[in-house]
Amino acid sequence: MSLDLKGKVAFITGGASGLGLSMARAFGKEGMKVMLADIDEKAMASAKADLEARQVPVSTVFCDVTDRSSVKSAALQTIADFGKIHVVCNNAGVAVGGPIGTVRERDWDWIIDVNLKGVVYGVETFAPLIRSHGEGGHFVNTASMAGMASPPGMEPYTATKFAVVAMSEGWAGQLAPLGIGVSVLCPGYVRTLIHESGRNRQAAYGGAADLDSGVAATREQAAAAVLGGIDPDVVGARVVECIKAGELYVFTHREMRAFVEMRFQAIMHGFDHADQSVALSVLPKVDPVTLMPSAPQ
Repeated sequence: MSLDLKGKVAFITGGASGLGLSMARAFGKEGMKVMLADIDEKAMASAKADLEARQVPVSTVFCDVTDRSSVKSAALQTIADFGKIHVVCNNAGVAVGGPIGTVRERDWDWIIDVNLKGVVYGVETFAPLIRSHGEGGHFVNTASMAGMASPPGMEPYTATKFAVVAMSEGWAGQLAPLGIGVSVLCPGYVRTLIHESGRNRQAAYGGAADLDSGVAATREQAAAAVLGGIDPDVVGARVVECIKAGELYVFTHREMRAFVEMRFQAIMHGFDHADQSVALSVLPKVDPVTLMPSAPQ
């Protein structure tokens, strides 16, 4: 399903920089009003000034996506400022990784709480609000190409991003009958500060620190890879395209197709082996259509 964006309201977590700010710029070009939600209030002030200079109607609100009550408060503030919410970008994300046994327990908690549960809180908080006004809406959940393939050393990050892809697939089926679209954004390297996400780590998880992002073998290589990525404003424009077209899977790095095909090919080989299995030969044939659950109403 598609959505006319002019005059609509967008709420963006992680909106003060990187992909979030680029989405806000792209939405502003479409005539939207924007609420930037972030924990970095200094960066939010700068981002707000950037958007105001572009004549974009914008407000800001503190929002810690690891705290459901903080997300709810940010939603209420958005309604107070703009009246309604149509597009929600669950974009806030962090990165930490490394060899098995080197990722601390609190960093596992941190990345799961931000990247996975933060998206859950965003969808569960805003879906009823979008449904209530009956004008339709759209969720854009930021995953990654790491939600499609899992390089060694990135397991905390890929685990959360695979989850975002899977949840988005399910939510798309649930929300479509309500006139609410869902897209899952899966970019490769983009020029953001994801490799420095430890700079804003909350006190509950140990506070700000220089952490191994896991996106490359060394911190230097991680910085080079991320800062050598594509312009985030290109991704923002791509997000606008996906909302208008009602796309579920949103890719920005076309060259990554080969890596996804390699993974799917390996999965199909697994089914080939299952077809040839002696142990499984005793089981009856089952019509796969009967295994597919229908979307809950």
